[in-house]
Amino acid sequence: MTTTKTRAGSTPDAIGAGLTGTARTTGLLYLGLAVTGAIGFQFVRGQLYVAGDPGATLSNLVDHTPVARLGIVLELGIVLTQALAAVWFYRLFRSVDTFAAGLIAVFGMVNATVILGSAAMLGTALDVSNDKSLAVPGGTAATVQLLYVISGHLWTVGGLFFGLWLIPMGWLVVRSRWTPRLLGQLLMVGGVGYILSTFVSYVFANADLMAGLLTVPATIGELWIVGYLIIFGLREHARPDHDGGRAAA
Repeated sequence: MTTTKTRAGSTPDAIGAGLTGTARTTGLLYLGLAVTGAIGFQFVRGQLYVAGDPGATLSNLVDHTPVARLGIVLELGIVLTQALAAVWFYRLFRSVDTFAAGLIAVFGMVNATVILGSAAMLGTALDVSNDKSLAVPGGTAATVQLLYVISGHLWTVGGLFFGLWLIPMGWLVVRSRWTPRLLGQLLMVGGVGYILSTFVSYVFANADLMAGLLTVPATIGELWIVGYLIIFGLREHARPDHDGGRAAA
């Protein structure tokens, strides 16, 4: 005779549905991270920051202040969604392996903190553009440009921890078998790629193309897991009576 182990007062269906709901919430938070990151860093930043031309960057901030404020809000959105996604990934995978799930939470929080620093830099740059008395001796334009350069470097070094959070995530995907095994393997490869891209950015000059190519597997894996979690949740694999969820009485 076999019995199903469940929490007191809970049924396997209820627990499975709860995990599926957690999975979908996690996917939505990760989607929020992807959207705010893409719009904020790729689009808004590109509208304001001009590499090698401090005067143009300052002019953009002065002439397009609402866009600059939007960029700060989006950076804060990245911090918020990254932190919440880290917590929800822990909730999702803690029953599989508490230590690995904790690593996702820790590395995700560190990366969120790094981006928080970037948001503070952007906020300071906007203040300097409106109040020249805050500028360092090099002048207002130079100060604003420096703050944007520091913000960019925070994003670059933060890639180290973004890669670190993908590796345990992929390992847990493989171990749990709640999503396709190939997805987990791709996330782990992508995590290693992100870590390597961080070092490549500083070891080699003009290595933007190489660093970008190293992050391609991670991008594919992230889009895949976001879509899978939102659309499918964990499906039947989250049920505690699935496969190893039964124990002999």
